[in-house]
Amino acid sequence: MSQIHAITQAARAIPDVAPAPQGTPDSGGFMDQLKSAIGKANDVQMQASQAVDALMTGQTQDLHRTMVALQEADVSFQLMMQIRNKLVTAYEEIQRMQI
Repeated sequence: MSQIHAITQAARAIPDVAPAPQGTPDSGGFMDQLKSAIGKANDVQMQASQAVDALMTGQTQDLHRTMVALQEADVSFQLMMQIRNKLVTAYEEIQRMQI
């Protein structure tokens, strides 16, 4: 979970891009989409953590929902790691390009 927090903090440190000029549709830039995806993955991770805490403290007896929350968190984390790997690969490829 600390990896998600590190990714989220890094995304928050990225300055916002200037908004699109008036008259053009604002579909959200790449950075906005990336920040949103990281935020959603972090939210899923936090929900899973809360579900585990609730199960451990006896607030809930629903093991099935807790396991589903943990699996959702795992899948979202794996997706974010694959996205990160693809971005790093793309960056490395751009660095190797001849000008």
